[in-house]
Amino acid sequence: MKSRSNLTPAEVNDIINRSLVCHVGMVDTNGMPYVLPFNFGYQNDRLYIHSGPEGKKIGIWKSNPNVCVEFSTDYQMHHQNDSVACSYSMRYKSVLIYGMVKEIDDIDKKKEVLEIFMLKYTSLQNFKYSTPALANVKVFEILPEKIEARAYGY
Repeated sequence: MKSRSNLTPAEVNDIINRSLVCHVGMVDTNGMPYVLPFNFGYQNDRLYIHSGPEGKKIGIWKSNPNVCVEFSTDYQMHHQNDSVACSYSMRYKSVLIYGMVKEIDDIDKKKEVLEIFMLKYTSLQNFKYSTPALANVKVFEILPEKIEARAYGY
């Protein structure tokens, strides 16, 4: 995996794990960009997202599984001179992950991945999952091929 960053791997993981949502960019069959926000789980350098069983994104990923996923945190306005507009800028920390979307079909693996989501968003584990719900939810893994990260203004 290629990486370009002014941050350590621990700092990259911190940005990802503190982000509440990620934005997944893809390209539709007409060559147009399409970006959607997702809840996500990240564990052992693996990124997971989920969705309902249908939608535009599912069709896009079938024809082009390449994605770019964005995470960002720590926004803070700063300036050098409060009366000069061009001296203002935004501090931020961000990570981009480039990879391919792969659907997870196995029911037991889906349950494992959904536990990663629930731990991230609730700090709880060992939830119950009905078989119809597991069959209805789409769960995807994105294997990072390249990561770019940056802390600007810090």
